[in-house]
Amino acid sequence: MNANYMIEINGLRKEYLGGKIVALDNVTTKIGKGEVVVIIGPSGSGKSTLLRSLNRLEEPNAGHIVFDGVDIMDKKTDINLMRRKMGMVFQQFNLFPHMTVLKNMCIAPVKLLKMPKEDAEKKALDLLNRVGLGDRAMAYPSQLSGGQKQRVAIVRALMMNPDVMLFDEPTSALDPEMVGEVLDVMKQLASEGMTMVVVTHEMGFAREVADRVIFMADGAIEEEGKPEEIFTSPQGERTKQFLKSIL
Repeated sequence: MNANYMIEINGLRKEYLGGKIVALDNVTTKIGKGEVVVIIGPSGSGKSTLLRSLNRLEEPNAGHIVFDGVDIMDKKTDINLMRRKMGMVFQQFNLFPHMTVLKNMCIAPVKLLKMPKEDAEKKALDLLNRVGLGDRAMAYPSQLSGGQKQRVAIVRALMMNPDVMLFDEPTSALDPEMVGEVLDVMKQLASEGMTMVVVTHEMGFAREVADRVIFMADGAIEEEGKPEEIFTSPQGERTKQFLKSIL
């Protein structure tokens, strides 16, 4: 394990229906500490399956994932302990509707990290202020817009002091005018050196913020490189076709 890599993925395979469907086909790549990696590709290409395999929300059939020096595919690995180091943000916000924003943010660090309630609340308020939601701490999720809910979901993940943040199409359920406010928070995180793996259709974000772009098709990595390489001079035919269809 190279100390500069946060995640090493080697020969990852994921099958459904006894191998009739191959969602991940021998995926191998590395993600550096502090690197922002954006995964793009057509629907059904395996992007979300790969992301969800990184914390074993999807169980790969073969291959290895080494996270911060630990092989999380090893049966002896406490996956729940490892998941605490990986913040995950989904398309849907997954906030508890019966709890205030503040309580939504404090429940995991207080229960899992044994953080004193006062410390958790102070940290939550600091994070909410950072994303422009300091005045919404006592609101309930139903009183928030989609963009506000997603910003809360991001800072809720940050409450656990993760080493890496995983984003699974975090803006795809939002109205277009709310996308920018969520991407701004993600850009801020990237500028602060957070290791991030992002599955998204937001090509502007990929071009502006990513250190590296991975293009997937049919469960495999077809091409990867710096944003300017992928977007201005893609090598693969599949990459060219995909970018032509969406840009």
